[in-house]
Amino acid sequence: MGQGRALGAGTAGTPKGQRYPWPLVLAAFVGVTLVLTAVVASVDATMGTTGNTGLHWVDGWFRFDSGWYWAITKNGYFYAPGQQSSIAFFPVFPVVTRALVQVFGDRGAAADVQVVGQLLALAFGLASVLLFGRWVWDRLPRRSAVLAIAVILAYPYTLFLHGTMYADGMFLLLALSAFMLLDRRWFLAAGLVGALAVASRPFGVAVAVGLTVRTLELLAADDGSDGWRGVVRAIRRVRLRHTAVLLSFGGLVAWMVYLGTTFGDPLAFVKAESAPGWDQGVGPHTWFKVAFFGALAQGHWRMGVNLGLQALACLLVVLLIPRVVRKLGWGYAVYTAVVIAIPILGTKDFMGAGRYALAAFPALAVGGDWLASRPRWVTVAVLSLMAVVMVVLTWYFATDREVS
Repeated sequence: MGQGRALGAGTAGTPKGQRYPWPLVLAAFVGVTLVLTAVVASVDATMGTTGNTGLHWVDGWFRFDSGWYWAITKNGYFYAPGQQSSIAFFPVFPVVTRALVQVFGDRGAAADVQVVGQLLALAFGLASVLLFGRWVWDRLPRRSAVLAIAVILAYPYTLFLHGTMYADGMFLLLALSAFMLLDRRWFLAAGLVGALAVASRPFGVAVAVGLTVRTLELLAADDGSDGWRGVVRAIRRVRLRHTAVLLSFGGLVAWMVYLGTTFGDPLAFVKAESAPGWDQGVGPHTWFKVAFFGALAQGHWRMGVNLGLQALACLLVVLLIPRVVRKLGWGYAVYTAVVIAIPILGTKDFMGAGRYALAAFPALAVGGDWLASRPRWVTVAVLSLMAVVMVVLTWYFATDREVS
């Protein structure tokens, strides 16, 4: 990996004069949103709405974790030891939602909280895809960048960016922003935005780790060093201004301080995730996926396919990490590795791993780069299959079947 690859920035990958086609990316995102919204609206109209607005095209998206974020925005956090509790959900998204509800609605009105939350999540989803497109446009050859954008638009679990009241779009936007700021050598800004990312999702600490390694990688490039040995040697070049990226760890620290002072346990979110029903505890039962293999052994084929798809997403991300190192550098690779290690080690059956893999945006980018070197029919087949699976998963999601 040469110095330019280590930096992973600049416009060397895209032919000069080729501007980023953000209007086309915007139109594509809107098109996907309309298709998926038609799916959830038709299901909600058939089953009967479970939301607060009475609008099928809105309430059809209001499922599962949307209810938790809605309740946190409306009523705040609670913690009941040994039971599922809202403190399992990190604070940035509900805090921002609550602030907007105070401005544009009534926090006491259930429908207002839901609409603001879903619109905010949709806006973050759109912004994250647009920013992802900008990011790959500057770092990959033109065909690779176009296909990387196609990958994130067609990736099945991207459905959670198109109308659910979930925090995935916010996290993706913050993580991308933090790395892009760092690539511009804006260390303090990267650290502050990184802190928000860390405080927005349980696996957000991956951003802080990735930013730290990426900083060393940039310093190594200044020295003309290359590879992981150069990253290690760059520690001696660290100055005070570079350490500002460590502020990103403050997002987790702040959340733990809040939990400690409010509920008496700074690790309450970990214990809440272990509660019956979620059962995401730490130990061999989780590490070795006893629940996953148990579902397969008992012949629960629908659940097996569901969980198997998410396990496959994890596997593909892992397989793409060496390509992330070559194309984007060690900082992005370490971030990707930590993001995907958390669902691999921390979920009992891979449930949720599909959305976790969405956060591994460097893997999605180099996935597009991999497709760029394949025959056209392979590219069309892969993207078409992904899009079909997305529509199917959206239908299942709308019918109150957990998909991730």
